[in-house]
Amino acid sequence: MMTQVMVCFPRWIAVFIQFLLVFILRCSADDLTIDPKGYVVYCPCMGRFGNQADQFLGALAFIKSLDRTMVLPPWVEYGKPGGRPPSVQIPFDTYFQVEPMAEYHRVITMEVFMKKLAPKVWPIGKRKGFCYTYRQDSSCMMKEGNPFGPFWDNFKVDFDSYVEYGAGLNYEASSQNARKWNERFPASSHPVLAFGGAPGSFPVQEQNVPLHKFLVWSKFIEKQANDFIAKNIPEGPFLGLHMRNGVDWVNVCDNHIGKETNRHLFGSAQCLGYHFEHGQVTQEMCFPPRDLVKKQVRRRVKKMKAKVVFVAADADPMIAELTKMLEPYKVKVVQFGDHEPHVELAILAKSDHYIGNCISTFSAFAARERLMAHKTNSFWAVDNLLSESKPKKKRKIVGHVADEL
Repeated sequence: MMTQVMVCFPRWIAVFIQFLLVFILRCSADDLTIDPKGYVVYCPCMGRFGNQADQFLGALAFIKSLDRTMVLPPWVEYGKPGGRPPSVQIPFDTYFQVEPMAEYHRVITMEVFMKKLAPKVWPIGKRKGFCYTYRQDSSCMMKEGNPFGPFWDNFKVDFDSYVEYGAGLNYEASSQNARKWNERFPASSHPVLAFGGAPGSFPVQEQNVPLHKFLVWSKFIEKQANDFIAKNIPEGPFLGLHMRNGVDWVNVCDNHIGKETNRHLFGSAQCLGYHFEHGQVTQEMCFPPRDLVKKQVRRRVKKMKAKVVFVAADADPMIAELTKMLEPYKVKVVQFGDHEPHVELAILAKSDHYIGNCISTFSAFAARERLMAHKTNSFWAVDNLLSESKPKKKRKIVGHVADEL
């Protein structure tokens, strides 16, 4: 029989050991080594969060194929039109943990990179910007307009010269393409590749959807989501809804739907399939009528015996209408009071079932997270049998429209 022996240290020794561990951790953070294989930095300058996240997954795959360290950019957020500042940069680790990303590939936040490594590996006077083709003379004009200028200004970056990489190179995450990039721009002479936009496809390619599992909410976001659920959602199944019904979205639906077939719009592949296995984009999918929303919610609540419906919406959450409709079923309808989109996404990911907008890349973010957790999703105005989404085999992307407002 073995005897456990407990060793008790004087308090001053315990305090000293704790101080030593903190000192070692801080020194290791300060003593960053330069990656000889180089870095990629970019501005996530297309659209809002849903679009940026779609392109992030493509950029992650592309940068891994180059075997360079990915500089995790801050998320770009916008105020009201004409407001000041026109855009702000939110550090990557405000919303997501860095450690899970590092399980897939080498990463560093842009804040740490610019403070600790840029003076050595990307010093002032040697900062080159890369673009497919020059926009004016020999310039990529990577700081013109919003959010481009504010993004780079946030890190006090001015470009000393530009490089036009042109035909023959793209953002495909393949060994052949990576070899071309590394032969033409070796890390020895081009330690940093800086792009004016995300080096990744939009919408997200099917083969890159599984990379979403490395996007893990920060403790800051996770705590808010868990606290809200503990306080507002009693035990029992709850249904999560995302409604995209603002004025800007109405214009998107009116201007882009019905003009072409076999053409994806934003996140539509998530419910239609990347090869349109389940049909074409429709107006109702994009902007479902209120009666359709209520009918679909009522049917789902009855099927899953939901106790609560959680609603996230960019404009009208239909709280009063849904509450009245579900009163006979004793189902409570709730929303997050501060309308913090990232916390709302984290709550939607935890619901027992989720109904999202097939077209919206914001909806798609929650749907992908749920797919990684093997949870079911369905979408407005799409047959439930077709939209009980599960992870699928990898397929190739098809045509698309370039942005979600």
